[in-house]
Amino acid sequence: MIDTDATVREAAKKFGVGRNTIYLDITERLKEINPLMQAEISLILKSHKSEMNIRGGISTKK
Repeated sequence: MIDTDATVREAAKKFGVGRNTIYLDITERLKEINPLMQAEISLILKSHKSEMNIRGGISTKK
């Protein structure tokens, strides 16, 4: 997600797991394993969340 700016949905598809699993891994599990990486990914998640309605509108338009 850091290198590609992938969304949670894109990461879930790549790893063959659900979105909830990715979200849980990022918000809970990664915090214990690598707090610096978790902080960086959290910023990406916040960015994606702020763009969510824009992305949704584009998808609906398509």
